[in-house]
Amino acid sequence: MSFLQDKQIRRYVIFLAIFALVTLCAGGLFVIDQSDAVRSSYLAHDEAIASSLLEQGVPKDVIANALTSTETSQGGIELLAELGIESQAAANSLPYLSHFQRDTLITVLIGLAVLLTFLFVGTLVFFLRRKKLYQQAGKVIENYINGDFSLHLPQNSEGAIFYIFASVEQLATMLQAKSDTDHKAKEFLKSTISDISHQLKTPLAAITMYQEIIADEPENPETVKEFSEKIGVSLKRMEELIQSMLKITRLDTGNIVFEKRNCPVTELISRSISELTDRAITENKQIILKGNSEQTVFCDLEWTSEAIGNIVKNALDHTKPGDTIQISWERTPAILRIFIADSGSGIAPEDIHHIFKRFYRSKHSLETPGIGLGLPLAKSIITGQNGLLSVQSELNEGTTFTVSFLTES
Repeated sequence: MSFLQDKQIRRYVIFLAIFALVTLCAGGLFVIDQSDAVRSSYLAHDEAIASSLLEQGVPKDVIANALTSTETSQGGIELLAELGIESQAAANSLPYLSHFQRDTLITVLIGLAVLLTFLFVGTLVFFLRRKKLYQQAGKVIENYINGDFSLHLPQNSEGAIFYIFASVEQLATMLQAKSDTDHKAKEFLKSTISDISHQLKTPLAAITMYQEIIADEPENPETVKEFSEKIGVSLKRMEELIQSMLKITRLDTGNIVFEKRNCPVTELISRSISELTDRAITENKQIILKGNSEQTVFCDLEWTSEAIGNIVKNALDHTKPGDTIQISWERTPAILRIFIADSGSGIAPEDIHHIFKRFYRSKHSLETPGIGLGLPLAKSIITGQNGLLSVQSELNEGTTFTVSFLTES
């Protein structure tokens, strides 16, 4: 009887049980009262007969014998029939019976009226409370449909209806989470499009200007060469931006499947800095490697080398000629850590918590190259492989990025 877990139904069933008990008690009292009424009516009838016979001089012993007799005779039956007193006689011809019937009918009608009123009021209260509950639930569900999740369905009781409420509430929670996710996705898309648009405006404007200069001086080879190279730089910047955004988007949507394997750390580092060593030499900066050449790391070689390369490139962007960039690594039984430390300008305290945000550029590094996607892309690659990328830095004292991977179990 699981339906009795519902508090309102349980109370209504208790009300019906009380009503049945009251009805039984009232019926018992009615039977007792009617028995007393029949006895009183029968006694009054006998008294009237006895009184009439005494007035007519009938001996007392004859009257007593007549009143206590239980036998009938054909003559007595015929006499009563002649007097109109028989089983088919009308009630109004029998005064005592007529009075008894009237009193009984009035009592029954009053009793039924009271009991039915009690039942009707109790049932009405139950259905009114039930209607109020349904109206409350309907209002909350309508709010859910309209995207308003500030109200909640009643959850303070048990029973089938509250089980349904709990299921609807769970569904509403899922819808709210989906709505929040969709909203965040839309805001992210809006922000990303705005950022890309902003980032593309500068190289596009530069390309347009360079093209106009070349068009104005087509006969000047030096001018054409100079601004053609500048157009190439701007196009390369645009290509880097688009490629980085495509990679981050693929990582965010889970379309990248990392092919993890054990590979030498030295091979990973070599691939990471292969395109940056010439730049370091040109800028009079030194990249130093330090670590056990026999150690391995469990990761996707291609993607991880790109992530570390982005960190090293960031270090080159924020160091000056004569500075050093040291790449070292160490292995514990559970973790392999790769450290990329530079002796550059460091990161301001107010910026360090924002460096992994897309397109974020500190006011202290507006003169340095970059579009603000290298570090976010590196973090997405590392965390996508269940790794950890952290940073420690002090302004004007250098920065250390730490890449951590669990060793293969």
